[in-house]
Amino acid sequence: MSEEKEQPKKAVRLEIKIDDAIAAGTNANLSMINHSDAEFVFDFVFIQPARARSKVAARVIMSPKNAKRMLLALQHQMKIYEKNFGEINVAPPTGKEATELEVN
Repeated sequence: MSEEKEQPKKAVRLEIKIDDAIAAGTNANLSMINHSDAEFVFDFVFIQPARARSKVAARVIMSPKNAKRMLLALQHQMKIYEKNFGEINVAPPTGKEATELEVN
């Protein structure tokens, strides 16, 4: 008997559209991450200096598998960035640790 040869996979062309408002982007200088057994919730916040209040600018909800894929993609992109532009040194937080911030 002859074995059936696997057909080569066809490349799938994916067209992604983006609205102008989304394409403009949103500035965030704080992110908060929460999770359940079914999903990860990423809240992105822009905190302005000398302001006691802020609000979530964007929320992204992902499955745990997609959150892990995003983590790996971000690590890969960070390696490429640092190779091109130099290592990013992040100083340890001063004052309250991120886990100790009070968010209302």
